[in-house]
Amino acid sequence: MLSARELNVFYGVIQGLKGVDIDIYDREIVTLIGSNGAGKTSTLNGIVNMVRSTGTVNFLNEDISRSQTHHIVRKGLALVPEGRKIFTNLTIEENLRMGAYNNLANFTRLRDRMFTLFPRLKERRKQMAGTLSGGEQQMLAIARALMSEPVLLMLDEPSLGLAPKIVGELFTTLRQLREENITILLVEQNATAALTIADRAYVLENGKIVLSGAAQEVLANPEVKKMYLGG
Repeated sequence: MLSARELNVFYGVIQGLKGVDIDIYDREIVTLIGSNGAGKTSTLNGIVNMVRSTGTVNFLNEDISRSQTHHIVRKGLALVPEGRKIFTNLTIEENLRMGAYNNLANFTRLRDRMFTLFPRLKERRKQMAGTLSGGEQQMLAIARALMSEPVLLMLDEPSLGLAPKIVGELFTTLRQLREENITILLVEQNATAALTIADRAYVLENGKIVLSGAAQEVLANPEVKKMYLGG
C-alpha cells in the first residue's frame, strides 16, 4: 500500500531522519517504536510532506513525494497528530464536519458510523470539544480523521497521557478498524501495547531503522526488551 525509500527529513540544518525505508501492506498494523527524538514523528510528517524531506514515497502505486498534504488526504491517507489537535472551540459534531471537508456529501453516513464506533461521542455530540476528557478527545481526533474515509490511518502517540483502561479501549478500536479494511501505521511510546496488536514493527534510533520484522519477533528481542520494554 505504501513504500518509502531513502526518506530524509530536515529541520533547518538538522537532519531528523536518515535514509529510512518502510513498507506497509494492505490491512495490517505496522508500528514504529523508539525513544524520544528517534525519528518516529519525523517519519509520519515526511510521508505526508509536512516537513522538508527528500526520498521517494509511493502510495497506492502513485508517487506522492512532492504532493501537497491536502492532496495526499484526498488519495486516502490520514494522520492523527500527537496532541490530538482538535478544534477545542467547536462541538464534537462540528469537528467531525471539519474532518469531512472533502466528503461533505457523505457527512451524515460517516458521522453516524463514528457515533457507532465511539458511542461516547454521540452522547456528547453538541458538547464543546475542549471540555472533553483526554480519552474522549483522542476518540474525537481519530473519528475526525476517519471522516475522510482513509484506507491508511497514521497515528502519532495516541495513548499519550491516557489512563490504562482507556488505552485498552483505544487499542481494541484499532484492531476493529483493521477488520474494517483500514491499514494502520502506529507511532507509540507504549511499545508493549503497540507490539502486541501490530503485525510488523520498525525500531528507530537516531533517525535510522536499526531493526524490523514481525511484531512478535521484535517483542521477543532481548535488546528491544532492555531498551524499550523495561526487561
